[in-house]
Amino acid sequence: MLAVGVALALAATSGCGGPASGDDRPPQDPAAVVRGAADALTGAGSAQARTAMEMATGGTRVTIRGEGGVNFKSRMGQLLVMLPADVTGKAEHRPITELLVPGALYMKNRGAGVPADKWVRVDTTTLADGNLVTGGATDPLAAAELLRGAQEVTFVGETDLAGTKVRHYQGTTDIGRAALSASPGVKGALQAAAKGFSKDTVPFDVYLDMEGRLRKVRHRFSYVNNGVIDVSSTTLFYGFGTPVTVKLPPSGDIYAGKIAG
Repeated sequence: MLAVGVALALAATSGCGGPASGDDRPPQDPAAVVRGAADALTGAGSAQARTAMEMATGGTRVTIRGEGGVNFKSRMGQLLVMLPADVTGKAEHRPITELLVPGALYMKNRGAGVPADKWVRVDTTTLADGNLVTGGATDPLAAAELLRGAQEVTFVGETDLAGTKVRHYQGTTDIGRAALSASPGVKGALQAAAKGFSKDTVPFDVYLDMEGRLRKVRHRFSYVNNGVIDVSSTTLFYGFGTPVTVKLPPSGDIYAGKIAG
């Protein structure tokens, strides 16, 4: 694990009855509505995003926060990830810049022996969790694509989220099932996660606006890494249509040396 390892060391609607109609009737098929959330985001083009990942292990609880933007059409995004202060009182780690692209994660200010001016590139299809927890933030695109495996979904009701009327759903998603129907840029990472997690089933709470767009999703993972780590990962989308451009670093700026765990 990369950013998560550092932190731990410190302590498009589918199916009938979808919400696109804009009326107040509850959806007839909640699971179909939730599975269509990723397609609805593609139609939105881009959005700003916030993430929060809370981990609990051995009586220690840490929270990692991120903020940035995602381009749903190019399947690329950028986050600035803030690690918490050391439990001993040392200053917070410098924010990590993360570039999220199909099949890869780029990180700057990685620390652990990596020069400050260099980037680290990780093939997300080789990660046991498919970068659902490794980077300290669930890739916002992957968070949405995970919902393609939604099952046993219940419509909880309508509520207000930051001034936007949304519909709240609860259920579970199956990582392997989501990988089968995921977009090409995310499929490989989810396939890796389906093999790496001890449990494929992931509980979630999701909030969709009246156009079926994902506004907030909270996944609860159980990840095994020197013991069981309970991870609660929250992703929020807002500012739909805000331009998001991701520029990858040149090959000469990518660190080729050994990376500490």
